[in-house]
Amino acid sequence: MDGNVRIRIASPADAEALRSIYAPYVENTAITFEYEVPSLEDFQLRIRRTLQRYPYLAAERDGEILGYAYTGAFVGRAAYEWAAETSIYLREDMRKQGLGRRLYQVLEDISRAQNITNLYACIAWPEREDAYLTRNSVQFHAHMGYGEAGRFQKCGYKFGRWYDMVWMEKMLAGHPDVPQPLRSFPELGEEELREILQKSE
Repeated sequence: MDGNVRIRIASPADAEALRSIYAPYVENTAITFEYEVPSLEDFQLRIRRTLQRYPYLAAERDGEILGYAYTGAFVGRAAYEWAAETSIYLREDMRKQGLGRRLYQVLEDISRAQNITNLYACIAWPEREDAYLTRNSVQFHAHMGYGEAGRFQKCGYKFGRWYDMVWMEKMLAGHPDVPQPLRSFPELGEEELREILQKSE
């Protein structure tokens, strides 16, 4: 991976660039089960809502965004507070170059700082690989230390075919009898966050 790539915190001002990365996944793949590309305003709102509680990261080189990743609430009930769901999207020409690993490593470090113990990924899975979906995402997550936690059969329908959905999980820390309270992303100090981001350089 090019050493000139830096990981930074995304903002709603990045929505147009992030949306342009996401759009081909909606239009040409079953990686996401969305049918329509969200509007620019909707994408800005998604970023804003995520940053109220969780990190939203952008990988950038020479001012150009190459990919992004973020976490969000897992289910959304109070007892699940120490778990989060991950998402990652790379520009099509940036796959298999180590960028996904870098983004995920920063997400994991931030999640640990937030006292999150479990990370989950919800991944579309084809019975047979086809033009719209391969098994690359599951393989990537397995390489990052995630294990399969569950599977839902033929629950997603896109491009005239049915796809499974797989949940994968990774434990970031132990599970004490009394866990530390969750720290929302804005609660992390600037210095603490700077140190985490510098580790990825």
